[in-house]
Amino acid sequence: MNIIIFGPPGAGKGTQAKNLVEKLKSFQVSTGDMLRDEIKKDTEIGKKIINHMNEGKFVEDEIVNKLLEKIIFDKEKKNKLIFDGYPRTVNQAKNLENLLNKSNQKLDFIFFLNVKKETIIKRIEKRKILENRSDDESNTILKRYDIYMDKTKPVLDYYSSKKEFHEIDGNLQINQISEKMLGILNV
Repeated sequence: MNIIIFGPPGAGKGTQAKNLVEKLKSFQVSTGDMLRDEIKKDTEIGKKIINHMNEGKFVEDEIVNKLLEKIIFDKEKKNKLIFDGYPRTVNQAKNLENLLNKSNQKLDFIFFLNVKKETIIKRIEKRKILENRSDDESNTILKRYDIYMDKTKPVLDYYSSKKEFHEIDGNLQINQISEKMLGILNV
């Protein structure tokens, strides 16, 4: 099955995706990880990406879509994808559906982790200490949250009427969120 987990920065998407990958023997598709990998490799794309991330902006759809296409068409990963933090725009959502259709796949579940801004700030400040991510500076956190809410609200609207869509209280503890998701997945 193919699953989307989306929510604001610090909502716990990566943590939940890792839990599902282990449980379902699937593959995590983290655009954030893919983008950070390009930065580590110091590619031209990586240089563009770091500028966007450090300014708290989203990376251009064109860049993200190219990176995703390789993964979606990988036969080993067919119908075993867990999208962590993607899509973030309606354009990306439509691109994802288009790529899945072209590869004879579909979305089975869409999870939205709804989290309060205060909770997110606390989580990201803790993550900054633990992971030392360059995109976890305090003023960047607030900018990323505001941009997320502005840009991703249309994605929420786009998906919320679909039968695959499930909203989960992302303020809960990690294990409580996992239990809710597994209950919906019926695994």
